[in-house]
Amino acid sequence: MNVILRSDVKGLGKRGDVVSVSDGHARNFLLPRGLAIGASDGAVAQAAAMRKARDNKERASREAAQSVASRLGSATVSVTAKAGNEGRLFGSVTTTDLAKAIAAQTGIEVDKRDIEIDTPIRTVGRHSVSVRLFHDVTSTVSVDVAAG
Repeated sequence: MNVILRSDVKGLGKRGDVVSVSDGHARNFLLPRGLAIGASDGAVAQAAAMRKARDNKERASREAAQSVASRLGSATVSVTAKAGNEGRLFGSVTTTDLAKAIAAQTGIEVDKRDIEIDTPIRTVGRHSVSVRLFHDVTSTVSVDVAAG
């Protein structure tokens, strides 16, 4: 049975896709939950319009993320943290600290869940942090940690 997905279904497709599923899966799972509708001729045309709108929105989001990535790539963010005499921090610099510092110093709002720290930042000095802005657009931000 061919159905049009009304929302993203993991392992099956994205919103607006026309997919072929078994009759039982469509009747017992997708249709009752409102995740899909039957694929009639008019609905297929509507699905094409939904896919086109989704692609345009995704393209605009990717372009915006790339412009933000170019701005972030050239930025150096300064963070102050309490440190001992040898330059080791009491604790570490967290993604929340970095998100606040990026917003304050560059004006770019970044979600703390999109910041990826390979190894915990526990020393004073310069570190590199990766920021995921879109599912395939990332930027590397230079973080300068100072004792304070």
